[in-house]
Amino acid sequence: MWSPYDEGPRSRRPIYIAIAGLLVLVAGGVGLAMLASADADPDPAASPQPTAAATNPLVQNRPAGKDGFASSRTTDKHPLTLKEVFPDAKAGSYVRTARRLDKKCKDAATGDKLVKALDDADCNQMLRATYRDKSGKIIGTVGVANLKTAKQASKVVDAAAGGALEDYVKPLPGKDEATKTLGTGQANAGAWRHGHYAVLLWFQFKDGHEPSKAERKKLTAAAMAIADKTVYPALDSRALTGRKPE
Repeated sequence: MWSPYDEGPRSRRPIYIAIAGLLVLVAGGVGLAMLASADADPDPAASPQPTAAATNPLVQNRPAGKDGFASSRTTDKHPLTLKEVFPDAKAGSYVRTARRLDKKCKDAATGDKLVKALDDADCNQMLRATYRDKSGKIIGTVGVANLKTAKQASKVVDAAAGGALEDYVKPLPGKDEATKTLGTGQANAGAWRHGHYAVLLWFQFKDGHEPSKAERKKLTAAAMAIADKTVYPALDSRALTGRKPE
């Protein structure tokens, strides 16, 4: 039985599915940030000014489709970096306790289906970072897999959203007291697609207890708050420009 939580109007919000006391995250497409420019009052005597789209080659050459440049590594060819995706020691009120980049994605994943899907999708990077809240009670890992195409990214998401919690990003323990045992106990885990990337999550309470419905919403809120400060800005930029920030 599953129960979706309404996380608001943003289409990239994931849906949690409760299975055997655990949650699997499922999501479809990912919304892209839109470029906008303010309209100035025109000078009646002046000639019409070119639009931003007419003068900006990135906008002119942006591939069609909702994923933009991030539809594949062909148009988004630069590798991700930890500094780009997880740049700061904090993500809002959440403290980062560890981060890691693996070029062998299987080293950062658990489950035969997910490992195979990552291999089939030519995964060449898995970036992970672990965070805790101020109290040290909510802890979790956010991972980003760099895959060849958006279509293959969808297959990775499907593998991580199976009927049982057997395929998920491998939790990355920190060295601090709160996150050193991350990965034990009950958790919210899953994945969703953002262009040719798959975003994978593992979030839990420090003591590993099975969360109630209300507590699951807290884990969801924590994961989304962290992603809003880290993953989304980085991958939205890739979708719009096809390059890492200067």
